[in-house]
Amino acid sequence: MSDDIKTMMTGIGTRARVAARDLAFAPADAKEKALMAAADACWERRDQIISANEKDMEFGRNKGLSDAMMDRLMLDEDRIKGMCDGLRAVAAQDDPVGEVMEEWDRPSGLNIRRVRTPLGVIGVIYESRPNVTADAGALCLKAGNAVILRGGSESFHSAGLIHECLQDGLRAAGLPVDAIQLIPTRDRAAVSEMLTMTDHVDVIVPRGGKGLVGLVQREARVPVFAHLEGIVHIYIDKDADAEKTRNVVMNAKTRRTGICGSAECLLIHRDAQELGQAVIDDLMAAGVEVRVGEGLTGSVPATDDDWGTEYLDSIIAAKLVDDVDGAIDHINRYSSSHTDAIMTENDATADHFFTRIDSAILMRNASTQFADGGEFGMGAEIGIATGKMHARGPVGSKQLTSFKYLVVGDGTTRS
Repeated sequence: MSDDIKTMMTGIGTRARVAARDLAFAPADAKEKALMAAADACWERRDQIISANEKDMEFGRNKGLSDAMMDRLMLDEDRIKGMCDGLRAVAAQDDPVGEVMEEWDRPSGLNIRRVRTPLGVIGVIYESRPNVTADAGALCLKAGNAVILRGGSESFHSAGLIHECLQDGLRAAGLPVDAIQLIPTRDRAAVSEMLTMTDHVDVIVPRGGKGLVGLVQREARVPVFAHLEGIVHIYIDKDADAEKTRNVVMNAKTRRTGICGSAECLLIHRDAQELGQAVIDDLMAAGVEVRVGEGLTGSVPATDDDWGTEYLDSIIAAKLVDDVDGAIDHINRYSSSHTDAIMTENDATADHFFTRIDSAILMRNASTQFADGGEFGMGAEIGIATGKMHARGPVGSKQLTSFKYLVVGDGTTRS
């Protein structure tokens, strides 16, 4: 690592720590004003953002990105509007900082409150999707945290413009511009440095593919909120409604194939084989390659490697199972603990499925493409945490807080 990178990152970390101290007690209305102004700036500068994105798209094509990754990278006016709507939605949420999570009195006379408090400085490392710049910046700010953003090399220009808009919002609200910083280089050495900045960064959030998350988990000395791959299963039960199932599975796979909530594996009850085959035929007619196990007709036979694969493409695996417990066993073996779903009209079967699978998100009769913080009412998400510590599932502003205890007595002493 060059001395220049180390010096740059130390400077960014130092400024973030100073900003975090100010943000910890920043008024709720100032944070709301900053995010609303940032949304206005993004919309006013949408043509510039789209022009910057065209440079990123060219970079992505030259790099040989897949169609799904190019879709993640692309910004148009509708997506920028969605990004602006997300900023405004986060702005309108209640401020989590200072929220009393629990309060109780003790026989000793003490009053104890557990209240939300910012984490401090958050480092976010992400790939391809430039809108994560806005989502992560907004959620960290709302929770009173400073954030250091490291976007993917593909989204370098788009992320830079969006970051400028976020800083415009901070200026408009009189908040420190160092509250949201973007690492201004594609050099990977900057990532390696951030992962070890224990004096400046309190938590790292990686948002990307298995390779990125694995790298972060191996090398980080800073605590990590892991966002692992989305190996998403849908189990079609013998009591599934045919029309619901065909509509839901089609949406879950084809709406956007390159997002982590896209379905990657169908598990079909043997007594629902006819319905399952109809679903497979629907998918193939829509251009999806279906890799099938024994007893099903698809595009190509599945291999052992197809179970537990995140395709992020117009590909899905399909397999017959004997019953719901067969589906549960398969999911528990191959799932990444992100999102798994069941299609059934049987309440007892659905409860059995929900109880015995421990993924961060479980769904019934709904498209897995709803596995998204915005769809959960969080305004946006910084990622979907698949671990079990601190934050799990969609990570919104509340999940980016810790807590402290406020203990009040009246001259109270301990006997």
